[in-house]
Amino acid sequence: MKLIFIFLFLILFNSNSFSQIVYIDMNYILNNSKIGKSLNSHLFKVNNEFLSKFNQIESDLKKKEEELLAKKNIIEKSEFEEKISNLSKDIQNFRFNKKNSQEKLNKIKLENTKKILSIINPIITNYVETNSISLVVSKKNIIVGKKNLDITMKIIKLLNENGESLNF
Repeated sequence: MKLIFIFLFLILFNSNSFSQIVYIDMNYILNNSKIGKSLNSHLFKVNNEFLSKFNQIESDLKKKEEELLAKKNIIEKSEFEEKISNLSKDIQNFRFNKKNSQEKLNKIKLENTKKILSIINPIITNYVETNSISLVVSKKNIIVGKKNLDITMKIIKLLNENGESLNF
């Protein structure tokens, strides 16, 4: 009886050994494919525009604060408090606008990453069907794996050959 059980176990084990499992690093694809690099370049450019704009505004606010503190003993107390109140409103407005700009940048990144993933998904699906792959696992969930099971570079090559691009 034990011999039959062992025999059946070996048959079932061998039949499943033909299924191929591979892994993929999606972050690497998003950062190193042509389309991913174009997104990163666009995000870098937009971020630099925001930074230069807000650095200038921050510099102007600091100058206003310094000028106001220098005039503190010269102007009347009510006028000083009014100017402090206006400066405080300007600072709050600055922080609000800076936060909105960061949210806008994150929204651009999220929307375009979704577009890239919608382009990548059919490529991966086609690759899986063509190469009789049973399962694709994310590399971040892999502790140890053979390098030949990593299909990241193959997918990048197919994605770059696809020639799709994003419009910014």
